[in-house]
Amino acid sequence: MNIDTNKLTITSAHKHLMSGDFSARELAQAYLDVIEKKNKDINAYLEVFDDVLEQATQADKRIASKKNVHLLTGIPLAMKDNILIKGYRCGAASKILEGYYATYDSTVARKLKETGAVFLGRTNMDEFAMGTSTENSAYGPTKNPHDTSRVPGGSSGGSAAAVAMGGALAALGSDTGGSIRQPASFCGLVGLKPTYGAVSRYGLMAMGSSLDQISPLARTMQDAETLFNSIRGLDPHDGTTISPDMYGVAEIPKKFVIGVPEEFAYSKGVSESVVKNFKESIERLKVLGCEIRSVKMHNLPYALPAYYIIMPAEVSSNLARYDGVKFGALEEGEDLMQDYFRTRGRLFGKEARRRIMLGTYVLSAGYYDAYYKKAVAVRNLIRQDFKNVFAEGVHAIATPTAPSPAFKIGEKINDPLQLYVEDIFTVTANISGMPAISLPSGFSLVDGKQLPLGLQLQAPHGREQYLFEIGKKFEKIRGEAE
Repeated sequence: MNIDTNKLTITSAHKHLMSGDFSARELAQAYLDVIEKKNKDINAYLEVFDDVLEQATQADKRIASKKNVHLLTGIPLAMKDNILIKGYRCGAASKILEGYYATYDSTVARKLKETGAVFLGRTNMDEFAMGTSTENSAYGPTKNPHDTSRVPGGSSGGSAAAVAMGGALAALGSDTGGSIRQPASFCGLVGLKPTYGAVSRYGLMAMGSSLDQISPLARTMQDAETLFNSIRGLDPHDGTTISPDMYGVAEIPKKFVIGVPEEFAYSKGVSESVVKNFKESIERLKVLGCEIRSVKMHNLPYALPAYYIIMPAEVSSNLARYDGVKFGALEEGEDLMQDYFRTRGRLFGKEARRRIMLGTYVLSAGYYDAYYKKAVAVRNLIRQDFKNVFAEGVHAIATPTAPSPAFKIGEKINDPLQLYVEDIFTVTANISGMPAISLPSGFSLVDGKQLPLGLQLQAPHGREQYLFEIGKKFEKIRGEAE
């Protein structure tokens, strides 16, 4: 059977594996062939693991025995370069971790190993997940498979590009301020940011500990749901994790009410093509039987500045451990202090150094109250905005995922503020801790290329099922329209 990696989903691949149309080894080889052909131009993968076919052979044995077979058994997945898999290199796309090999499994890697999934390799990213374009990698930028002159989004751009180019059936990344959803939008994929604590962060290289969540990138809503259900749950290694039933069972309403914060969604700086597509998406939701309700959420515009105070503050603490002594690379000086200075000064990239310095500044004496404390207060106001709207019977909040289609490589890299504004719609979910999803909503014709666009939906804590249900219906109606 000819294997078209651009058309397979986890669900369809599983059916083929179970019916014997092809083996897990043949499936893995098909993805390795695509990677060999395309990765040199896309730079989605930093490394393809040398035991992929061996992993697939073990999956075939499991399938043949018909014991402990999971939907993910034999499914080839890509992993972002900040998620630990024991015995494999992991470096957060930073020179400061050059040569580091993981000494233990992250919880998500352990859970995926238990399903029999096949790890293809580690994907490129913005260094330590700091960026919205995957241009901040120490190993060169990743390119968007839809137009290689453009970015795939960030910081999980490598994972998104791997799936979009047909080089992985699905992938895991991490989302701190939109790092799954924005690449999903730019690459035409489904990207989920779960409720904070729904997925363990154990074995994830921390960026912002109150914001980070490991999450899936996939071609369909069903695949994203399958991956999410496979990695979620309580974990004794991560005290912030929550039980799947913490927020009770989600009763699916007969009619979904979708809130649209119009002043925010149509704010200045959002491109005309994004506004047009968003309005079309709202009309599709109406066709699905959803009630569309205009809502007032006055504090949403302050989410971005609050985020860019809280996140660097946490970065400055989390990245303090990288000094060349315990793990990773070392630039030697005349004494221990010079070792620290040279290692951190030369091996951290420009954006990492910028955020460490910003974070140190907002936490310093005399500025903690003026900046960090105020940002935390704003965060609470934003959370209250969401609570108020959801208390009035709204099931989900709709906005565009990103204010523009994918932009050119090099277009914004020298203007950090332009890059930060790319997070305007996505940071609200990380600030509030609520689940959010980006789903493909159409295309924008730019310079003769059809560039994907995304619709973002946010739901109350623990209500990922709302997002999946609405998303599946939206996905179906879009497919019928096309």
